[in-house]
Amino acid sequence: MKVSIITASFNSAKTLGDTLESILRQTYDNFELIVVDGLSTDDSMNIIKEYEPLFKGKMRWISETDKGTYDAMNKGICMATGDIVGILNSDDYYSSDNILERVVYEFQEDNRIDALYGDVHFIHDGKPDKCVRYYSSAIFRPWLLRFGFMPAHPSFYAKRSVYENYGLYALDYKIAADYDMMVRLFYKYKIRAKYINLDFVTMRIGGISTRNIRSRLQISKEDVIACRRNGMYTNFIFICVKYFAKVFEFKWW
Repeated sequence: MKVSIITASFNSAKTLGDTLESILRQTYDNFELIVVDGLSTDDSMNIIKEYEPLFKGKMRWISETDKGTYDAMNKGICMATGDIVGILNSDDYYSSDNILERVVYEFQEDNRIDALYGDVHFIHDGKPDKCVRYYSSAIFRPWLLRFGFMPAHPSFYAKRSVYENYGLYALDYKIAADYDMMVRLFYKYKIRAKYINLDFVTMRIGGISTRNIRSRLQISKEDVIACRRNGMYTNFIFICVKYFAKVFEFKWW
């Protein structure tokens, strides 16, 4: 099975090398990397061109204006030719060298599943060996979407046919298009998915959805919209329940 990895990038020169190195280290080699750059003004494109020969024909890239990260993801999905599609953004990297190997193994073991997902962990930039938050998807069940819970999006891998059948990321959200996608797939269309007890991705604290109180309020409002748009009842209070649970994800020692 071929895996398509979509990397959305914009002014990510500081971190993009880590992302690309982690892909090159993967033990499974039947993949393609599609980098969608939003016309970066830093050194990102030089880095992409520097690494391109190392992928030996497995990397494709475009650099053009877009409407943000989710638009870039959509472009990458439309370019994908793999059986399986996953997202690895330009400030993240794989937590181990066998992620793609494990993903393919699980799809081959059970060809009935449409998607799989696992865990991710967060670090402070410059301290890669210290986990400050561990986000496990083990407790996820579709009914928990009502309370704002979703699988760790960077660990989500789906058959390309899932996007062909059920659509791409909605572009009218500022932050919650990934949550809308999960509600659509798991609740509205009831895809068959499997949890894998595996740390997929290392993420840096400070992304748009974890930046500040204002962004948390924005994402909570958008979560409510996403649920209602897809026929699932919720409200602002229900969605805020997830923030109490998140306290247990942080490492306080």
